[in-house]
Amino acid sequence: MSKKISLLEAIAMAVGTMIGASIFSIFGVGAKIAGHNLPEAFILSGIFAFLVAYSYSKLGAKIVSNAGPIAFILKGIGDNVFTGALAILMWLSYVVSIALFAKGFSGYFLPLAHIPITPFTFGLVEVLLIAFFTALNFFGSKAVGKVEFYIVLIKLSILGVFILLGMLTIHGSYIVPSFDHRGIKGILNAAIIFFLSYMGFGLVTNASENMENPRKNVPLAIYISIAVVMLVYVSVALVAIGNLTIPQLIKAQDNALAVAAKPFLGSFGFILISVGALFSISSALNATIYGGANISYSLAKDGELPKIFERKVWFKSTEGLYFTALLGLFFALFFNIGEIATITSGIFTMIYIFVLISHIRLINKQSVEGCKYFVGFNILILSAVFLALLYYQWNTQRSAFFGLLGTLAGAVLLESAYRNISSRKFKRIKEFKEKPQA
Repeated sequence: MSKKISLLEAIAMAVGTMIGASIFSIFGVGAKIAGHNLPEAFILSGIFAFLVAYSYSKLGAKIVSNAGPIAFILKGIGDNVFTGALAILMWLSYVVSIALFAKGFSGYFLPLAHIPITPFTFGLVEVLLIAFFTALNFFGSKAVGKVEFYIVLIKLSILGVFILLGMLTIHGSYIVPSFDHRGIKGILNAAIIFFLSYMGFGLVTNASENMENPRKNVPLAIYISIAVVMLVYVSVALVAIGNLTIPQLIKAQDNALAVAAKPFLGSFGFILISVGALFSISSALNATIYGGANISYSLAKDGELPKIFERKVWFKSTEGLYFTALLGLFFALFFNIGEIATITSGIFTMIYIFVLISHIRLINKQSVEGCKYFVGFNILILSAVFLALLYYQWNTQRSAFFGLLGTLAGAVLLESAYRNISSRKFKRIKEFKEKPQA
């Protein structure tokens, strides 16, 4: 790139990615779990994100690779079966995210279009939606980027209207948190699910090579973007639970924010937020299908995933695009939105844990900075989050429990089999290098 990415541009990129589909698609799920404590759940999940961000900020200014966190893990742990399995899991995180977004889109589109909500209509919208954005991505990154800019602009504007006007009509008694045993349990369970809502901050590390003064700006962009997103999420949660009772939000689980806009904006608010949700979810789905295809290609070039992912089929697109879309459709059709959310959060948490392990192994080696004790503490917290997620799934979402474990085990088995067949390994990732100060 001839022009370096500024700090503000990097923050905008991360914020635009994070404030995406999850705030619309799984908000009703969060209300069901946390109740009046939903804002506190968003704060706690943001704290979890900050713990991961500490390691991302230290490693992102040092390791430059399109493979993102897999490059961190490769440097810290080395090339082995588990590294390869995590590479596959990273790709699968895109796959499951596609399913989550397709579910969320259907939940807002069907009521807006006055179409009866049935398993058939839900599935039909999911099929058509994924097919449309797969076709769009077929025409390459220029078409994707042009559409993405306008989608992000519209969704942020609509959320701003929702927050500013909704704050004026909040019922104070609705937003009083409860910190008894049940309330704390709800906060913890919702936080481990909404953890996935902050996953976009990692994009900053992928752009570090093209940033101005990355040693300073990579950490700043990550921390500021998480703080901004946390503020937006908490504000949206306060407006929603402050204008509707929890039973009303749970009843409107598929399009909770649109229903929450009715008390202060009427039917216009329902339409406005529904349209905003459709744009927002479309934005995330568009970027995820494109990103999933590209990560497949990147990992294939680095020696992971079968060679078929590496074949170019059109304008630098790959067959990984079609595998990504088809598997995403599979998850959308066979799992409900709550199960998909916990599976996605579980995959990301597992990857984050290994990024932190890699960081602690690299501290004081090749100029990698950080406090080993703090990173060790963060590893314990993230491990506890993962175990809590499994416990929650076992008690409330048994199919998601087996779906997550099956996904993790499948990635290890696939990687083991592929390595035995092909004997192919990761190619060399760029070495650490000092970044010149601006």
